[in-house]
Amino acid sequence: MSHDKQNLRGALTALLSMGIYATHDVVVKSLGASYTPFQIVFFSSVLSFPLVTLFILQEKDGGSLRPRNPGWVAIRTVSTIVTTVSAFYAFSKLPLAQTYAILFAIPLLITLLSIPILGERVRLKRWIAVIVGLIGVLIVLRPGQAPLSIGHLAALLAAFTGAIAAISVRKVGTDERAVVMLIYPLVGNFFVMGAALAFVYEPMPIEHLGLLAVIAVFGLCGAVLSILAYQMAEAVIVAPMQYSQIIWAIVYGYFLFDERPDTATLIGSAIVIASGIYIVLRETRVGSTSQQPVLETRGKNETITTPRSSLLQRVLSSTGRSGR
Repeated sequence: MSHDKQNLRGALTALLSMGIYATHDVVVKSLGASYTPFQIVFFSSVLSFPLVTLFILQEKDGGSLRPRNPGWVAIRTVSTIVTTVSAFYAFSKLPLAQTYAILFAIPLLITLLSIPILGERVRLKRWIAVIVGLIGVLIVLRPGQAPLSIGHLAALLAAFTGAIAAISVRKVGTDERAVVMLIYPLVGNFFVMGAALAFVYEPMPIEHLGLLAVIAVFGLCGAVLSILAYQMAEAVIVAPMQYSQIIWAIVYGYFLFDERPDTATLIGSAIVIASGIYIVLRETRVGSTSQQPVLETRGKNETITTPRSSLLQRVLSSTGRSGR
């Protein structure tokens, strides 16, 4: 198959992945009207666990589940749990398009965190892209003109901790087994959310339990399709496809939740997206993996129910090596 056709297939697969992820978030938002994020996260992640375990069991490299870098694995575990609860809360309280606009700041924050954590040098053009992107976030938030709610703060927290979770993969990913990086957030979530559930539990009808299963299945399907997309096409083609979620957000928001994004949200989103795409293009031109923190931590904003596709890909790669 020609190079161009491979890139086209990869881009279309990535678009499908993002559409499934967006539908996952719509279900989260729907359930958020009736339940706390602690309850939604707990049950959806419990239902996700058997699916993710199927991937984990395929890993044949062997070795202990004891982390080689316990501090970083702990940071990743805590940040992933906080990201999940904060993002789920933001989706339940804010318009979809506005939530995505804030979460799209994650690549910008990864670039900033790569300086102290990865020791990367960020040159002037990428600094400008980061600053412009953060201005886009401020346009969406409009501090002083529109009241900032807990939902906005939750989305900002999710963006920050999501960047930390991603950069931790880049920091110790080559040293740590992928299954370790995947399983500890799942186990940590089970205990933390299970403890919180004692205070916030609300009985759930069978149809809502079915929607929780949809969250679990869609999260894993989106990750698998994202893996396939990166296997088919160049990262510079696939990575920007994540921003197509804003289109899904506008469509779903309009037809399902009577949401109409205002001008500030649209302008701010466009600025954040343009900045993120520019950073991806710059990292691709550099050509050195040590200078590609965004591409190396690729994937949708990671939560418990949407595991990072780069980690799942490493598990599948180890399976392929063991099978030869």
